[in-house]
Amino acid sequence: MPIQLTRTVRFCLGPDGSLATDTPANNTFAAWPPMRGLGRYYELDVTCTGDADPATGYFMNIKRIDQVVRDAALPIVSDFAKDAEKADQLGALMQRIAAVIGPQLDDAVQNITLRLTPTYAITLETNMLDHVLITQQYEFSAAHRLHAGELSDEQNQRVFGKCNNPAGHGHNYRLEVTTLCWITPGGQTLAAEDLDAIVDEAVIQKLDHKHLNVDVPEFADRNPSVEHIAQAVFHMLDEPVRKRGAILDQIRVWETSKTVCTFRRPAESIG
Repeated sequence: MPIQLTRTVRFCLGPDGSLATDTPANNTFAAWPPMRGLGRYYELDVTCTGDADPATGYFMNIKRIDQVVRDAALPIVSDFAKDAEKADQLGALMQRIAAVIGPQLDDAVQNITLRLTPTYAITLETNMLDHVLITQQYEFSAAHRLHAGELSDEQNQRVFGKCNNPAGHGHNYRLEVTTLCWITPGGQTLAAEDLDAIVDEAVIQKLDHKHLNVDVPEFADRNPSVEHIAQAVFHMLDEPVRKRGAILDQIRVWETSKTVCTFRRPAESIG
């Protein structure tokens, strides 16, 4: 049965977009090429699919993936970064990387993800080269009380415990939004700033520093559990994202660092 192997390559570009490949690779864990001055730090994830060799247990040597990415993919990123006309063509960038590294890795690459910031990433699936997945993260603070009207006070207390406190309690929620965005003939896709504006208007302004049970209509008759919050946020964003020519793919909501709920669009409903 095929397995997936993902390798992350960390690297830096200089302030001018150049690659400092004249430096020794002393700390590839942090990044190579290394940071110079006020440079730029990126991560490139490469996921390959195949079968492990029965003798070695290897599907593909990770050193090979590192070498191909550093020799073939990083110069492409550098070229786009140095060219003002290409700098916003992220869709074309991802297509180019896939086209170059795929054959060098036996056409086993399933997807590639370029992490541009700690919260913002772009993913290309190699079997669907006409679009990318854009992922961005946000935060909002809100209070809620977990209480089901169908249950008695005793049952609510038993099910929800301290979360049933009549005065409510609060969380600093983390929200991750993933959108499916087509690549234009010019190589562009939905910009991060455009997605940020959509999420701010449709979600953050409605939920941030609110008491969900009291202030948010979506929870007037619905218990604001993290599961229901993820579903509600998906429906808040679905139409605004479509109006920008993209499709909302997935929502993830962290209630705490240990609890996250994912609500994803069924694959058959994309189109």
